[in-house]
Parts: sequence; C-alpha cells; structure tokens
Amino acid sequence: MSDQSQKANSSKEQKLLPFWPHYVLSELIAWYVILGILVTLSAVFPAGLEERANAMLTPEHVKPEWYFLSIYQFLKVASVFSFLGPDMPRLLGIVIPGILIAMLFLLPFLDRGSKKPARQRPLMMIVVTVALLVVIGLTIWGQYS
Repeated sequence: MSDQSQKANSSKEQKLLPFWPHYVLSELIAWYVILGILVTLSAVFPAGLEERANAMLTPEHVKPEWYFLSIYQFLKVASVFSFLGPDMPRLLGIVIPGILIAMLFLLPFLDRGSKKPARQRPLMMIVVTVALLVVIGLTIWGQYS
C-alpha cells in the first residue's frame, strides 16, 4: 500500500465517532428539545375544560370496545330489575357478570370429576352453548343499539 492510501484510511477512521456517548447524547438533546416544545405549547394553549362528568349518565355516542359490549348491553338490559329498587339494576348489572366471571375462573377447581370428553357431558355442552349464544347476542345487540 502506498502512503497516500494509508493516510486516506487513517483519516476516515479518525472522522468516525463512537456511538456512545456522541450519538446517544445528540439524540437525548433532540428529545429534550421536542419535550420542551410540547411543554411550552401545552402551557400556552391549555386544553379547555368541558362540563363536569356524571358517572351515572353515559352519553349516547359512547360505546366500549367489542369485548366489553356484552357486559355493557347487559348493564343496559338490567333495567328490568327496577322493581327491586332504584339502584338495583346498576348493582345487579355489575354483580351478576362479576359472579359469572368468578365462576368461570373457579370452574377448574370446582369440577373435580373424572376427565370425560365433551360429547359425554351433554349438560355442560348445553350450558356452554347457551352462555356463548347469550354473549354473542348481547354483543351484537350492543353494537346496533
């Protein structure tokens, strides 16, 4: 190799900077500048205050995600229990799904019988099928109501 090519290679090696701390420091500086801009903008243009939220009144346009729609619809349907008292529909709309979820969680501990295939347990298959149909039905009803 000639002296010129060695000098060119050595000058290229000298121009390279290590990742730590040079590039990391420049990235941190950029992030702090952006954070400072966001804090300044939020202080200069604060979000306006809306009306106070009412926990007992859900706006009509608000719907939960699909995986909560069945419970949300059951909470709305629980108004049939209003003959038990004014707060009973909300209470039962929360307690009944909670009990069902707890039963689903405890089912492996409660079912201590011998292991059988599903086709040999018709009562359990009927219960599971009805429960799935109710959940699917409430989810679809909740989507379109």
